[in-house]
Amino acid sequence: MNKNKFAPVPPMGWNSYDYYDTTVNEEQVRENANYMAEHMREYGWEYIVVDIEWYSHKPGTMRDQFQYIPFGDVEMDAYSRLQPDPERFPSSGDGSGFKKLADEIHNMGLKFGIHIMRGIPRIAAHLHRRIWGTDVTADMVADPSSICKWNPDMYGVRNTKEGQLYYDSLFQMYAEWGVDFVKCDDICNTNLYTDNPYSARHEIEMIAKAIQKCGRPIVLSLSPGPALIEKAWHYEKYANMWRITDDFWDNWELLKDMFQRCELWENQVSQGCYPDCDMLPLGYVGKAFGDERKTNFTYEEQKTMMTLWCVFGSPLMIGAELTKLDEMTRSLLTNRDILNMLTPKCRPHQIRKSENEAIWTAYNAETSERYVALFNLADEEKKLEVSLEEIDDLPEKVNTFELWTKEREQRRGGKIEEMILAHGCRVYQIQD
Repeated sequence: MNKNKFAPVPPMGWNSYDYYDTTVNEEQVRENANYMAEHMREYGWEYIVVDIEWYSHKPGTMRDQFQYIPFGDVEMDAYSRLQPDPERFPSSGDGSGFKKLADEIHNMGLKFGIHIMRGIPRIAAHLHRRIWGTDVTADMVADPSSICKWNPDMYGVRNTKEGQLYYDSLFQMYAEWGVDFVKCDDICNTNLYTDNPYSARHEIEMIAKAIQKCGRPIVLSLSPGPALIEKAWHYEKYANMWRITDDFWDNWELLKDMFQRCELWENQVSQGCYPDCDMLPLGYVGKAFGDERKTNFTYEEQKTMMTLWCVFGSPLMIGAELTKLDEMTRSLLTNRDILNMLTPKCRPHQIRKSENEAIWTAYNAETSERYVALFNLADEEKKLEVSLEEIDDLPEKVNTFELWTKEREQRRGGKIEEMILAHGCRVYQIQD
């Protein structure tokens, strides 16, 4: 188990990817941070994460051909470390990196995060740029046989003393910037190498060491998935979050599939260690992909997603443009009763699953709070029921409080039964 205390509860925040892809700029980050500070911070939302290619010049300008421009121009310092693009992040133009933006976000009472690709910039290796504090050059650290399947920016880093020094210098710089959260990509599952999908294992360990050395608590999130269940012990030892799915979007079949993924990982949820169901594609998403739209999920499907993520104990990262949230969407994200389940002290367990339904429970031994969630996975309205004995040998009569409708009811006959809309759910706190 990860011994750091950087994430005592599953991180909750906003990530720029689902709406902005590679194109987000400083003003857009600031606007979303302001919204979170004003409307959501009191509910536990606190991380503002700048996702992929913040260092790229003119990203998104060839979107009809490439998501990531092949060997595009990037901003980099003399020591092989990528820097924010000053055109999109003007506060970095004096060489201070993300420090000024991070300071601003900290002053709002929030935390600041960035996305990185594992490895060292290919251009640094080609130009024989130095590694900070050494006479070693990037080409001596880079492993050209270790690349990403879908992004052309980086080579892997060799498992050497000099390779560790590169990562140490990188995270020392992030600490100076004030970074609180790093999402590292192409590392949880290096899916180009089908015979060795955990080929970056040593880089996870090197990054974890660099974080410990940098003197700042930085939450480490690993992407993409699906994470490898047989490596659960390794994720738990070196990271705080790891993706259990590939990119998750607003598609019912992807959401339905998350039930079996959560079933696989339910015993790996613990304080500081969180299997990650990926971002919440609610509200407006897809602008930089040329498909700005309100989520394809129905209202019932959105409740199902929020309920599953919370009863399971996944981190919560919003992918939407926050300034466009309507009241209904915001109410989904700020339901205190639902969010109260999001603690590693509340142990999740799936007690039943079929093609058309799933039943989950969660129990907080510290507070004695007990929950049961009934999910209708069918395409039509359906009656679901669960016996109180099946939940946990409860008495024949209990009181229930439904966390979405706020309805209270006394249940007799030793069971809970309810008509539930297609793709919808009901989730109860049980009071003996």
